[in-house]
Amino acid sequence: MDISVVVPLYNEAESLPELEAWIRRVMDANGFSYEIIFVNDGSTDQSWDVIKQLRQNNPAVKGVCFRRNYGKSPALNTGFGMAQGDVVITMDADLQDSPDEIPELYRMITRNGFDLVSGWKQKRYDPLSKTIPTKLFNATARKVSGIKNLHDFNCGLKAYRQKVVKRIEVYGDMHRYIPYLAKNAGFTRIGEKVVHHQARKYGKTKFGLDRFVNGYLDLATLWFTNKFGVKPMHFFGLLGSLMFIIGFLAVIAVGAIKLYNMYHGNQYTLVTNSPYFYIALTTMILGTQLFLTGFIGELIVRNSHRRNDYEIEEVLGEKKTNDKDGE
Repeated sequence: MDISVVVPLYNEAESLPELEAWIRRVMDANGFSYEIIFVNDGSTDQSWDVIKQLRQNNPAVKGVCFRRNYGKSPALNTGFGMAQGDVVITMDADLQDSPDEIPELYRMITRNGFDLVSGWKQKRYDPLSKTIPTKLFNATARKVSGIKNLHDFNCGLKAYRQKVVKRIEVYGDMHRYIPYLAKNAGFTRIGEKVVHHQARKYGKTKFGLDRFVNGYLDLATLWFTNKFGVKPMHFFGLLGSLMFIIGFLAVIAVGAIKLYNMYHGNQYTLVTNSPYFYIALTTMILGTQLFLTGFIGELIVRNSHRRNDYEIEEVLGEKKTNDKDGE
C-alpha cells in the first residue's frame, strides 16, 4: 500500500464527508493505493455515525472510536499502530489542511529520501492572539530540539516513512514534538514543505491558550528525558554536589570569620545567629537531596528493561548463538 492517511478528530461530523471525498479524489487522480484511518477521539456529535457511513461507500475508510476523549497524541499513536502504507500522512479533520499537498509530500519521502516532512503554514488564517504565541513557541522548539529548518512544529499536516511511526511513541501532548521524537529515535532526515492553510469551514477550534503553557512544559520534559533519561546522576548528582560544596564552603567561611574576630579581639556573634549559616546549611541539605535523587534515578534506570534499547538501522555478519551452551 502506498499511503495511509491518519485523521484524528473530535466533533467534526460536518467536515468528514467533504474531507473523505477530497482525499479520495486526490488518491484516484494520482493512482495511489491508500487507506484513510479516522480516529474518533470520543466525539459527542455524530462523527462516528458519519465514519461508518463513509466506510460503506469506500472500503479504504477505516476507523477507531475511543470511548471518551483522550487527546490528539493518543489518537495519532493509535492511528500509527494501524497504518500499513509505505508513507503515512497525518492531517486534521477541520479542512484547514489541504489533501492536494499529499502527492508532493509522498514524493519528498519516496524520492528525496526524507524520513519526515513537516508542513509549514507560512500564511495563516488565524487571529494574532494565536499566531504570535505560535511564533514564540516554534522559536523555542527550534532552539531546544536543534531542528533549525522547521518553522511550524505543530502543523497537523506531516508525512512520515512508515518505519518512523512504528518506532516512536506519541503520548500525553507530545504530538507537538513528533519531529523531535523522530530525531531522538535516530531519524534525522527531516524536511519541510510550505503548505496551504485554509480558514476553518465548520465548527470551532478545540484548543485554547493553555496549550502554549503545556507545550513549554512538555518541551522541557522531552529535552530532559532525552539528555538525562538514561543518566540522571549526571544532572542531579552534579547539581547536588555543586550545591553541597558551595554550602559547605559557606559554613566554613562563617566559622572562619568568627574565629578571626575572636583571635583579634573584635566583636563577634554566635554562628547560629548568622542568617548565612542557615542559608549555607539549607544549601547543603538540598544538595544532598538532589544527589540522592540522582542515585535513586540511576537505580531505576538500571532496572529498566529498556536500558539497552538502541535504535539499530542494520546488522551485517550477525552470528547466531546456541541457547544451550552459549557458543
